[in-house]
Amino acid sequence: MTKPRFFGQEHCLIDQNGRVKLPTRLLRDFQDFDQPEIMLHCLPENALAVYPLSIWKQMRENQPRPAAKAGDSLYYRRQLRRFGGFTLAETISKQGRITIPPLFREPLSLTPGSSAVAVGCEIGVEIWNSELWRQEQEMIREYEQRLAQAEIEKQTGEIQHGRKTQ
Repeated sequence: MTKPRFFGQEHCLIDQNGRVKLPTRLLRDFQDFDQPEIMLHCLPENALAVYPLSIWKQMRENQPRPAAKAGDSLYYRRQLRRFGGFTLAETISKQGRITIPPLFREPLSLTPGSSAVAVGCEIGVEIWNSELWRQEQEMIREYEQRLAQAEIEKQTGEIQHGRKTQ
């Protein structure tokens, strides 16, 4: 069984040069990949994803026939722009820091001096503005509550109609 990676969350600050120091525990997870290069990607939910290069390649190489699809689909071309235009290769410094690209800082609210949270997401790390992370956690809680309520209602309906629940 492989070692679990990229779990937990820790507060951090964006320094005056737009860099964030990765927490030691998450930094070790990147070091396990023995690759100096990482990929930074702006997520649509306004966080910065940080992936080991090999994970990024797995995510992106799974797309069959990208040139043919791009010729036929506006949606697919927009996806290519999103991944191409909002992704950059970077390396983690010897001090364990990542420089957030200047064009990514303002849209993600990860400006120098701001408070952030480094969140493990099993395949990498997401860097969130602290307030946006609080909002995301609330949305996750609300979503999970709606799913639980729907499951309860489904099971209640099955019991009322004499069907077995699983």
